[in-house]
Amino acid sequence: MSTPRTYCCANTEDLEAVIHHVHSLYPSAPFLAAGVSMGGMLLLNYLGKIGPKTPLKAAATFSVGWNTFACSESLEKPLNWLLFNYYLTTCLQSSVNKHRHMFVKQIDMDHVMKAKSIREFDKRFTSVMFGYPTIDDYYMDASPNRRLKSVGIPVLCLNSVDDVFSPRHAIPIETAKQNPNVALVLTSYGGHIGFLEGIWPRQSTYMDRVFKQFVQAMVEHGHELSSM
Repeated sequence: MSTPRTYCCANTEDLEAVIHHVHSLYPSAPFLAAGVSMGGMLLLNYLGKIGPKTPLKAAATFSVGWNTFACSESLEKPLNWLLFNYYLTTCLQSSVNKHRHMFVKQIDMDHVMKAKSIREFDKRFTSVMFGYPTIDDYYMDASPNRRLKSVGIPVLCLNSVDDVFSPRHAIPIETAKQNPNVALVLTSYGGHIGFLEGIWPRQSTYMDRVFKQFVQAMVEHGHELSSM
């Protein structure tokens, strides 16, 4: 790390720079993007902001957290906090503590290191880093469900309704129905980026198969969608 800045779900500047750089190198190539979990949130927020003006022809997301408030509430339930939240919080703390000398002028790092949940970490570090007045302002801006209606290219979104990171009630089913560019695929089981199949799961998962089929369809038939 050479600059005192990290990343967050709402800030798409780095992603935009990468997409336009790759497109400038290969302007005639079929250009697609995929995002998993937080990466999917970032990708959807980018697509919602830019609409149809993106050089991407299509995109796919997997296990996206659609509503950041609902995600946090789900992860703060006692069992989920014990299994996931506290561990992920320590991972976030470790990643920024390695470079704490770069943040101390802007952020109270001692306070950050005392956080016991992702929400507390985001309140003390992420929202401050990116200039949000409050944690609620950051979580509102980071939630992809608010921008789904503005997505202007074909997007496949795969979620499982038993994903504790993205609770069922917060999945924007009605909003997805209103945008013909969005295909929202929901499975009864699959967890968070799991989607294992069979009694003895092999290497390939349902997510892998869906992604392969979607990419193949977009590369071979994407022009047909564009002309509709």
